[in-house]
Amino acid sequence: MNSLFTQIARKARELLDSRTGDPVEQLIADCNELLSSRGEATGLTLATTIFEAWRELNKEQRIQLLAALYQDFGPNRAALERAIHDYAQDPDGAVLAIHEASEPRRQELIRRLNSAPNGTRRLIHLREQMRQLDLPKAMQRALDDDFVHLFSSWFNKGFLQLREINWQTPADLLEKLIAYESVHAIQGWDDLRRRLAGDRRCFGYFHPAMPDEPLIFVEVALVKGVATSITPLLTEPEGDPNHADTAVFYSINNCQRGLNRVSFGNFLVKQVVEELRQSLPQLKTFVTLSPIPGLRRWVESNGRPVPEDDEGMRKLCLEYLTTLDRERPLDPVARFHLGNGARLEQINLSADPSDNGRGQSYGAMVNYLYTHSQIVSNHEALMQEGQIALGPKVKPLFKQLTA
Repeated sequence: MNSLFTQIARKARELLDSRTGDPVEQLIADCNELLSSRGEATGLTLATTIFEAWRELNKEQRIQLLAALYQDFGPNRAALERAIHDYAQDPDGAVLAIHEASEPRRQELIRRLNSAPNGTRRLIHLREQMRQLDLPKAMQRALDDDFVHLFSSWFNKGFLQLREINWQTPADLLEKLIAYESVHAIQGWDDLRRRLAGDRRCFGYFHPAMPDEPLIFVEVALVKGVATSITPLLTEPEGDPNHADTAVFYSINNCQRGLNRVSFGNFLVKQVVEELRQSLPQLKTFVTLSPIPGLRRWVESNGRPVPEDDEGMRKLCLEYLTTLDRERPLDPVARFHLGNGARLEQINLSADPSDNGRGQSYGAMVNYLYTHSQIVSNHEALMQEGQIALGPKVKPLFKQLTA
């Protein structure tokens, strides 16, 4: 297989090097040819050529290409109109035709590009690069929706593999952990060693098409009691995991920006909880120590004063955390955990004194509690009624806010 892929890459390179015309026009022609191609070897070469050609385009050329894909690779409108007409006469027979005609040709193009060597990884990177371009909103949304639609199927939770990451994990993967950590930066190898110590756990989610590239990784601290500050979790000496009664999820990182908007659902936290419960049955409490990334931006954009007393600051945090946008929490981290059935347990002021923590949320962090027997009911209450599950430490504050 490696020999075949090497031959394909060489043919693609030779094809690119032989061209002298406008690169965007030629790339559009390649896309059309790939969609009409029936031969597998030809398709693989064309898909590889398209990826290589995209890599060599400058910003303006990429925008030009994407504009052509938006305008000319949409649904087959003539076929769709015929299918809609036929639906009146034969609803059952025309449904499939409507579905096929309404799908943008871009989606089939993405499927065929996926057949190239490392196609899935290349498509994720292509989407990440596309999202950095200054495209018209309608174009950006349409093109992005194509990727989200397909990626949501390809990265279905049933395909994902959970693997524990420890000090014996290959060094190249450990280096990626350092690079991808975006919640609490890892300060080199000594810091990483502490995060992989005996009283810590780290899990990564992987896809079979990208076995050496984590999609998400989760860092867990095994401690006594609910953690209310990030500093001890990052700096205290190693403890005995057998004495721990609480698992604190203190960092959850999405590693692939090209998978933004692709939801992995509550599968992520639930499976890690089950792994921990099986290996350490004495654990009774499963809780996060989470950032509040949008708080300061929300406060400043609304011209709100920052309270000087702790109770007023907790009320401000709670107001933000319980603010809904289209029936979902406005804050992305709150939306994730509350949507997964957790309970908003308590707000911790001065919990993250780092520059990042103060810049995002004035240093405040929040605990979300996962109680196995309440996960489903909490999730349903939020999804159906917009009702957020609150712990006893924050309920009185919420009543004051809504009085």
